[in-house]
Amino acid sequence: MDLGLAEDHFSRPVGSFVASDIEQLKMAIEECKKLILELPEHSERQKDTVVKLIHLRLKLQELKDPEEDEPNLRILLEHRFSKEKSKSVKQTCDKCSTIIWGLIQTWYTCTGCYYRCHSKCMNLITKPCVRSKVSHQSEYELSICPEIGLDRQDYRCAECRTPISLRGVPSEARQCDYTGQYYCSTCHWNDTAIIPARVIHNWEFEPRKVCRSSLRYLALMMSRPVLKLKEINPLLFNFVEELVEIRKLRQDILLMKPYFITCKEAMEARLLLQLQDRQHFVENDDMYSLQDLIDISSGRLSCSLTEIHTTFAKHIKLDCERCQAKGFVCELCKEGDILFPFDSHTSVCHDCSAVFHRDCYYDNSTTCPRCARMTERKQDEVSDVKDANPSGN
Repeated sequence: MDLGLAEDHFSRPVGSFVASDIEQLKMAIEECKKLILELPEHSERQKDTVVKLIHLRLKLQELKDPEEDEPNLRILLEHRFSKEKSKSVKQTCDKCSTIIWGLIQTWYTCTGCYYRCHSKCMNLITKPCVRSKVSHQSEYELSICPEIGLDRQDYRCAECRTPISLRGVPSEARQCDYTGQYYCSTCHWNDTAIIPARVIHNWEFEPRKVCRSSLRYLALMMSRPVLKLKEINPLLFNFVEELVEIRKLRQDILLMKPYFITCKEAMEARLLLQLQDRQHFVENDDMYSLQDLIDISSGRLSCSLTEIHTTFAKHIKLDCERCQAKGFVCELCKEGDILFPFDSHTSVCHDCSAVFHRDCYYDNSTTCPRCARMTERKQDEVSDVKDANPSGN
């Protein structure tokens, strides 16, 4: 549908609308609305009149809010607003909750938190950019819906302080499942999001209703590895088998990492970049992002990580002679194939990192042979020093 705003749109059938200023436009709009009600329902004439009504309202909005020479970048409350060029009419202003008519209105989007608003609404914004909170704070609310009560909020929106009520008079109070607080309909659009506290404590992934600021915060935090599960809820590993599997794969990858950072072929092949979207997987085995937990629940992470684990192990054990040369022979039984610390049937000495068959290491009551040699060597060095200098000077 052509939404041009030429004057001849208003001179076609179904009334003669002369709209040269705001007052005349308002009168024309009212006349058009009455005419729509009088015409047969679903008739072509009624449809034409509805289209004309839309054009009249757009023209009125254009006169009220003429496009000015707005700057391309505006900074406000740590938001970095970039002027939009899109003419889409399907956007909604985060400040006033009304449609942004891209054809005739100037609007901006924050490049940090994606807050959208009319140019005319920018000076009314009171909420700082959520990305700044993510940068400075980077932590979740880990209590499930920590409600304090509407009376403790003085029956006002937690964000804009507009009067609200559970009865909807003067404005409906909507609870955010993430913060537990109540908001007005302008600050809470009944958007839904997965709540980190419910995932960690109940392994529950059902999206819950959240306010606009919580929605943006959770979206920006989604891939940040800030959840240390073994401290927050260590019992989760007893009930979720997939978590145990992922933890073992991550531990193996950390054991493979030293092979890659000292292997020229692995560096050239950039094997570790296969985990560039989850950089924390090559740094530790206990930090998780909310996206990690969502992907564990769906099974996606197990599949992708198992494939990467197989690729890494193949390079070390089969494809690269340098990496193969860094394997171990079990010094307890001196039998079997070359061992690597990430093999499922091995055990690793915590002191010297020597690798043994798991059955050999656990069944043997003596100390690690490699540790014993190192201890004996140190004792011999001390004895040699004493023999060379008997006076102790």
